[in-house]
Amino acid sequence: MNEIRDAILADQLDAMAGLPVPESYRAVLVRKDEQDMFAGLPTREKDPRKSLHVEEVATPELGPGEAIVAVMASSVNYNTVWTSIFEPVSTFGFLERYGRLHDLAKRHDLPYHVVGSDLAGVVLRVGPGVHKWRPGDEVVAHCLSVELEDPAGHDDTMMDPQQRIWGFETNFGGLAELALVKSNQLLPKPAHLTWEEAAAPGLVNSTAYRQLVSRNGADMKQGDVVLIWGASGGLGSYATQMALNGGAIPVCVVSSAEKAAIVHSMGAELVIDRSAEGYRFWRDEQTQDPKEWQRFGKRIRELTGGDDVDIVFEHPGRETFGASVYVAKKGGTIVTCASTSGYLHQYDNRYLWMNLKRVVGSHFANYKEAWEANRLIDRGLIHPTLSKVYPMDQVGQAACDVHHNCHQGKVGVLTLAPEEGLGVKDTEKREKHLPAINRFRGV
Repeated sequence: MNEIRDAILADQLDAMAGLPVPESYRAVLVRKDEQDMFAGLPTREKDPRKSLHVEEVATPELGPGEAIVAVMASSVNYNTVWTSIFEPVSTFGFLERYGRLHDLAKRHDLPYHVVGSDLAGVVLRVGPGVHKWRPGDEVVAHCLSVELEDPAGHDDTMMDPQQRIWGFETNFGGLAELALVKSNQLLPKPAHLTWEEAAAPGLVNSTAYRQLVSRNGADMKQGDVVLIWGASGGLGSYATQMALNGGAIPVCVVSSAEKAAIVHSMGAELVIDRSAEGYRFWRDEQTQDPKEWQRFGKRIRELTGGDDVDIVFEHPGRETFGASVYVAKKGGTIVTCASTSGYLHQYDNRYLWMNLKRVVGSHFANYKEAWEANRLIDRGLIHPTLSKVYPMDQVGQAACDVHHNCHQGKVGVLTLAPEEGLGVKDTEKREKHLPAINRFRGV
């Protein structure tokens, strides 16, 4: 691993093909024999620092159409939090089912799960049948893993019956020194970004693109009023940029004055600090408060000059979904993913059915959507929202930050990279966009 790291740091990428693939590598993982360790505890008390371990693991066999990537940096997504607290289910069930699919998939069914659904690094090896990528290529990876042996996946690869999220529903994820990916997960690394910056957008940027921009999601157009929950968070910060770039009018919901300042700095003018304004959409665990939905809708109209929202960018789930359905305009769209506050949504169907609203489910992105989302990063139209970076040995704390919403934007993790700030090739483009790239840093 030291030879690989040294070659990358010295920009001797042509040497990668001649370097041996290590028999093992360090990785962040959860253990199957610990999947019941938090049984009986409330979600908030389940601690990723206890379940995420950094250990040496065997390098998996490289199969056809696959690549092994030397990972310089990764990041924490909410699916890593779910994996680490074994909610809503243990991910070992995913690995067991995948392992039964075919002989090559058996590699994934192990007593440990290497996690992580983002990476930035350098291709070390490619398997048979890979022609677009070669050792030495600087890449990022999107997290869609598909088999594409069924016709259902060939119009939209997200519809493949064997669609999985790499590093969550598969093994050998990106929070590690090496990662195993399918070659059609690879995307070119934006040359003006550091390793940790390039690793940050992947999952959330692609998810926001499909959810908000794509015809498979809300199909946002110029002039649309878009309500964005958690607008300074890992997902919402990219949705906010896309709304602004696309000529839409974002109404950004945040939970503190500091977060309001961040979205204002991104160019958003209409911001609701839900904590300062005291919105409480639930009277208790079983009962929502429609009067709060009404107060929230009135506040939106005050900000927009009387307009209701065309699109609700919905990802908190249970806590906010009733309000989201209520405030969408007649004929509006609530596009939903993630449900980080709970999966069992409750809403008053009268406001949906009688007002001809639509609920659209959206999950990650297909390869074309992920490619387009990465292209926006590469062209400096969308910027990373990286706020803090941890070394791999402190990944449990990084996941704990995300679990308890103690972060802004994205939280990065260094894997092979020895320090922050490395990997930039296009300094001229970087200087042009540096204030936007650093907007979330240290916040």
